[in-house]
Amino acid sequence: MPPADPTLNLQVQTLYTEHHGWLQGWLGRKLGNACDAADLAHDTFLRLLNRQAAQRWGNEPRALLTHIAKGLLVDRWRRQEVERAYLEAIAHLPEPQVPSPETRWLILETLTRVDAMLREMPARVRQVFLLSQLDGLTYGEIAEQLQVSLITIKRDMRTAFLACLSLDP
Repeated sequence: MPPADPTLNLQVQTLYTEHHGWLQGWLGRKLGNACDAADLAHDTFLRLLNRQAAQRWGNEPRALLTHIAKGLLVDRWRRQEVERAYLEAIAHLPEPQVPSPETRWLILETLTRVDAMLREMPARVRQVFLLSQLDGLTYGEIAEQLQVSLITIKRDMRTAFLACLSLDP
């Protein structure tokens, strides 16, 4: 949605006019694909529009655009990594059990959000959570393995569960 402030609207328009071509070229060199570069350049300006105030853009518009675009590139590469792992995991399934394209998309969206949540957790909290949920260890076994108190494990699991609950549905 375009900003309501006419001054801000003009600033965004000027920024787009002066730097869109450069940004798309920069992304094209990073990605090796003009179509994906165009998509990410578009997404970069959408993120920029979501910022509340133009003064936060600073005096270096290309630095800001590069910063936003790099974040989008990292998000894209992480999603591709998750997608690759998921497709490898279902590759051995018999045809009747292979999820539909719609279901695959929903699963990939969920996996991507879970991956992002796990990356944002402190390292020990993530380790405790994964030992519990994937390896099936009890809190006592985790405490012993990591040489921390049981109450620390419980706090870490509480933190992890709160992170899970905070995922947008």
